[in-house]
Amino acid sequence: MIYFHSDYCQGAHPKVMEALNKTNLEFTDGYGLDPHCAHAEELVKDLIGKHDCSVHFLVGGTPCNVTVIAAALRPYEAVISARTGHAYVHETGGVEATGHRVIVEDGIDGKLTPDLIDRAYVEYQDEHTVLPKLVYISHPTEIGTIYSKAELTALRRKCDELGLYLYLDGARLGTALTCSKNDLSIREIASLCDAFYIGGTKNGALFGEALVINNPAIDDHFRWMMKRQAGILAKGRLLGVQFEALLEGGENSIYYEMAAHSNRLADKLREGLRALGVRFYSDSPTNQIFPVLPAEAVNELRKDFFFYDWAQASDGMQPVRLVTSWGTKDSDVDAFLDATRRLLFS
Repeated sequence: MIYFHSDYCQGAHPKVMEALNKTNLEFTDGYGLDPHCAHAEELVKDLIGKHDCSVHFLVGGTPCNVTVIAAALRPYEAVISARTGHAYVHETGGVEATGHRVIVEDGIDGKLTPDLIDRAYVEYQDEHTVLPKLVYISHPTEIGTIYSKAELTALRRKCDELGLYLYLDGARLGTALTCSKNDLSIREIASLCDAFYIGGTKNGALFGEALVINNPAIDDHFRWMMKRQAGILAKGRLLGVQFEALLEGGENSIYYEMAAHSNRLADKLREGLRALGVRFYSDSPTNQIFPVLPAEAVNELRKDFFFYDWAQASDGMQPVRLVTSWGTKDSDVDAFLDATRRLLFS
């Protein structure tokens, strides 16, 4: 079976495992108060070009999203998200369980715009409603699209105008930063967002995300909120060790190398399918691609490939999601293209 299901289906990059094995017998303090987490924090700050921020290591994207939102908002405040946003669709009510409503707008290519933020904001403006306070975006989005520098800057201006926080979910940030259509650096992201995270789980770590908080209002007693949300790992150094391995070398690190590899193979898969006449559900330039294939062909492909149905089949056509990762091989892509070619043209 060849996996295109997600970029977390494999273990960790060998250099990450080497670092974990090398430090396995060390004794350190717990809860992220160890030299490895301290060093990883400095690597993050060097990478983003900011040392007046806080860095917290959490085990996954959902803990990041839920904890940031819980820490940032007062009980009557709410989140604005695209309808496809992970914090709205895929947190199993985790955000709502903290007492905060998620206000949704139909995004444009999976993205929020200043006009959509305005539309969400004006509907909730007196004491009888929740009050929007945080804008949630993901980069890349859940359909693989990315924000341009101009688009993210416009969101920042709108958030400043309305007094809103801007929070960026970076579960797949590496692939956004290394795709061919990207014009945003991680330093620019850090300068434009109140908080964001650098995703490790989907880019070569066993688990873990590095959360950056630039706004002291969100960071106030943040570790207390992490503990309350069951987000502090007793063996916290396991997160620090992994991010040391991932980020050593900055933009020349294996973090960037792995993400670029994922994108290269996604490009190969995308262009190969396009050459076969396949159309796509979204115009994604990153490692998630969404071909629309005949349902009968999809059923046959499942015998040898593991992937995800993305939307309801219509008129015999099935949108699917294919995700490449640091461990995907050229031969994996070749096999999928060959199988698809046979099914479409036999």
